[in-house]
Amino acid sequence: MSLPAPTLLVITDRRQARRALEDVIAAALDGGARWISLREKDLPPAERVALAARLVALAQPYRAIVMVHEDVDAAAQAGAGGVHLPSGGDPATARRRLGRAALVGVSAHSAAELQAAAARGADYVTVSPIFASASKPGYGPILGVPALGALVGGAAIPVIALGGVTETTAADCRAAGAAGIAVMGQVMRAADPRRTTAALVAALGRAPSPASPLAAPGRGSA
Repeated sequence: MSLPAPTLLVITDRRQARRALEDVIAAALDGGARWISLREKDLPPAERVALAARLVALAQPYRAIVMVHEDVDAAAQAGAGGVHLPSGGDPATARRRLGRAALVGVSAHSAAELQAAAARGADYVTVSPIFASASKPGYGPILGVPALGALVGGAAIPVIALGGVTETTAADCRAAGAAGIAVMGQVMRAADPRRTTAALVAALGRAPSPASPLAAPGRGSA
């Protein structure tokens, strides 16, 4: 299955959100987001299904896809368009549950994990952390843009850059070969999620800044 366009994956975290999660996602959709993943792992299953179903309904007028992190059953019950699995997850099993049209992604942090996800039939991988992340302080080791480029060069499926990516560094990730970017706190914590999302979407189409440090790991916000 092809990735949504623009290739900006907005991952939810209601604990970081400055307003009700549905309001944040509605604003992000207004700002141009067309790809959302519900990552509320601490919710009871029934509440996660209900929230996922509400996000699916919000996304329908925009023809946006809503996925669920890890919980394949919740994705199926809510009518979500796919699932994002942790490293080592089995895309084939998820696709049997969700149908052949489902979008199935996997988290990866190394070349070995990326290759394993591709071999198991994932549609894409997120590679992280590219930069330091305010959402997950101490999460690492930080890969940096050069390592991202090396991973992309050996990838058989699209790579989405995750971890500390901002509108300032989005173009650098694309220049390194990433198919797109994924963000969490950048949108969740935004005072104006619509404007922040629009800035991220616009940044995906820009050329990298000549001043950007492409030779070493950088810092950012997730």
